[in-house]
Amino acid sequence: MFGKFGDLMKNAQALQGKMAEMQNELAGKTVEASAGGGMVKITANGLNEILSVHIDEDLINMQDRAILEDLVTGAINEVHRKVQALSQEEMGKLTGGLNIPGLFPPPQA
Repeated sequence: MFGKFGDLMKNAQALQGKMAEMQNELAGKTVEASAGGGMVKITANGLNEILSVHIDEDLINMQDRAILEDLVTGAINEVHRKVQALSQEEMGKLTGGLNIPGLFPPPQA
């Protein structure tokens, strides 16, 4: 009885180690999203940290705060969706395609 429990604990520890490795790998990957036909571009790493924001000079020169805010918001939301998809893809490799509840939330529509 304790042998199976011990095996389960070893497997859990191995999975935990692989998840830590995956997190390190995700930190090194980047995704980019844009809005407004590329007038706003956001780059984030696989940990959902924003690395850069590029705003086209033409958009800045328009001096329309509402449009700028909408495009930045849209690009940020899109980059977050892409990071989430990347994370789920990488997790699928780790879990062999098993959907383990609670590891990553489902993508937002």
